[in-house]
Amino acid sequence: MGCVNSDRNADITADMIWTISKSSGLIQLSELIPLKILYKDSHGSGDIGRIWTEHHREFAEFISKYSPKSVLEIGGGHGRLAYEYERYDNIPWTIIEPNPSPIKETKAKFINGFFDKNFKHEKKFKTIVHSHVFEHVYNHDNFMNDVSSFMKDDGHLIFTLPNMLNMLKNKYTNCLNFEHTVFLTEPYVEYLLSKYGFEIIEKKYFRHDHSIFYSTVKTSNKKIIEISKDLYSINKKIYNDYRIFHEKLITDLNNLISESKKSIYLFGAHIFSQYLICSGLNTSNIDCLLDNDPNKQGKRLYGTSMLVKSPNCLKSVNKPLIILKAGVYNDEIKKDILDNINASAEFIE
Repeated sequence: MGCVNSDRNADITADMIWTISKSSGLIQLSELIPLKILYKDSHGSGDIGRIWTEHHREFAEFISKYSPKSVLEIGGGHGRLAYEYERYDNIPWTIIEPNPSPIKETKAKFINGFFDKNFKHEKKFKTIVHSHVFEHVYNHDNFMNDVSSFMKDDGHLIFTLPNMLNMLKNKYTNCLNFEHTVFLTEPYVEYLLSKYGFEIIEKKYFRHDHSIFYSTVKTSNKKIIEISKDLYSINKKIYNDYRIFHEKLITDLNNLISESKKSIYLFGAHIFSQYLICSGLNTSNIDCLLDNDPNKQGKRLYGTSMLVKSPNCLKSVNKPLIILKAGVYNDEIKKDILDNINASAEFIE
């Protein structure tokens, strides 16, 4: 889901095949990519943009209500959350992450690796935190068992994950992919928490279509929250509506691209664009990809031949036409371009 300098011939591709369980309604990717290939490089998700800053600040405030003395963060990536938490307290913060890319402002200590049953640390943590990690886990049963085994009773597990139900209902292409391999909606999250002895203290929604915050405490209670039998028909319909929508969208976009005389751009050097391109989007008349992340600019979007430029390249273009399918981030991206770069820009959303 990132950008590279390597030749396209070195890219690895695979079919994305989704299955659904008739008993639980759980949608899962049937063939998983080896983790060492999938997460060979960081793609910087969650570090650029106003909405992500708001998310990290609100989640830091959410954590602060439980006054942790120290934190182990699983999959902290850049350390942005640890940095935002410093406005509440300056506590020891340790991050275990396979691809650390720390921002210069963070004081967090990084451990290079994956959290699993083999993870050991000389310090005992009463609070474990993770932000947009749960949806990346391959075996949620094992993960929850490992977290539960690592913690003592009365320990806090506080986390945030995407609101996948509303994302898929809204047809966002960043909901399910090679990294988000399970349609991890609230019934499944809460089933897993109850199975491994975590009681929900608080749940909060960050925007209606972005994230869900959970604060939980580990107890000896093993009363399992059952999964509804209705989820098979509900989830299957949501996914099929999503699939049909994108089949029509690609047809409509290709017709527009072939007929337009304007300079056309595609925003998002990420899964947003990869999904559209791999679904058949005609890129032959698209000038380039646009992205606000300076670490992506000048590189090639993996799996494609498209090069990435800063949206500043639009300044001298008369009425550029921008294909914008970036989910919850659309409004933020659109406003920035119209207010700060080119007021004549037009968007296909």
